[in-house]
Amino acid sequence: MTDQITTRAQIPLARRIVVKVGSSSVSGANAAQIPVLVDALAAAHARGTEVILVSSGAIATGMPYLKLNGRPSDLATQQAAAAVGQNVLVFRYQESLDRYRIVAGQVLLTAGDLENPAHRSNAQRAMERLLSLRILPIVNENDTVATHEIRFGDNDRLAALVSQLVGADLLLLLSDVDALYTKPPRDAGAERIEDVDVDDALERVEFGGIGDTGVGTGGARTKVSAARLAASSGTPVLLTSTDLIAEALAGQHLGTWFAAENAPSQPVHDRLVGARATEPTALAERREK
Repeated sequence: MTDQITTRAQIPLARRIVVKVGSSSVSGANAAQIPVLVDALAAAHARGTEVILVSSGAIATGMPYLKLNGRPSDLATQQAAAAVGQNVLVFRYQESLDRYRIVAGQVLLTAGDLENPAHRSNAQRAMERLLSLRILPIVNENDTVATHEIRFGDNDRLAALVSQLVGADLLLLLSDVDALYTKPPRDAGAERIEDVDVDDALERVEFGGIGDTGVGTGGARTKVSAARLAASSGTPVLLTSTDLIAEALAGQHLGTWFAAENAPSQPVHDRLVGARATEPTALAERREK
C-alpha cells in the first residue's frame, strides 16, 4: 500500500485498486457495458496501477443458457447457473481485454478460504504473483462449493475483504446509482451524500434499494456495510455508478467518499466472522452474483 489516499484527486496516484461491479452492470442487456468498463480498467493498468476486479454476474449471465426466465430460488440451480455463467463472463472480459493485450486471471473464493489461515495465505500469494506478472485478477465467489452457511452474502463484502487481503489503496464500489443518497434517489427530497467520515452514523439515510433490476441484491445498505468494512482496515472507498468509472479513476469529484481509518483495526478473519454473524439470513440467500 502507498501513502494513504485521502481524497478523490489522489486516486490516479494509487498503486493498487480493487474495483467491484455488480450483476446488473455486466449481464443481460448491459453485457455491452463490459468493453466500456474494460477501457477504464486498461487505462489505469497502462499507467502502472495494479487493478483487481471483483465481478458479480455469473448467475445472471448463466440463466439464459439454462433457459431460465428468472433468477432461480434453489441453491443447486443457482450453482449450476453460476458454473455456466462464470465461464461466459470471464470469456467476455478476456475478449475485451485482448484489445489491450491484458491477460485476466480468474480467482474464485469462498468465505472459508479467507477464514482458514493456510488458504488465505495461498490466495494472497497467488494474487500477489498475478499482479507482479501484470495479470488482471477477476474475483468472484466460488458458488459451486458455497452453501447458505458459508456464503459471503454479497460481493460488496467480498470486495472489501479482498481489498484488505491485498492491501489495496482504494476500493471502488460500482452500482446503478452515482452516489449514496439520503433516501432512494428517485424519491422527492433525496440528497446526495458526498463524504462519510469514519464516525458518521449515517442516521440521515433512509436505506432502500440502490438498484432495481431484479438480477442482484446489492442494495445501499450492503454497500455501506462493505464500505465501512474496507475503511476499518485502512482502505478508502468511493461509491459511484458503473458508467462513471473512467471519471472516478481519473480522480474527478463525484460519488460518495468513505474516509478510511488511519490504522487498521481487526484482522481479516475477525472481520469476516463478525460480518457473517450480523448478516441477515435473507440476504445470504438472495446474494448478488
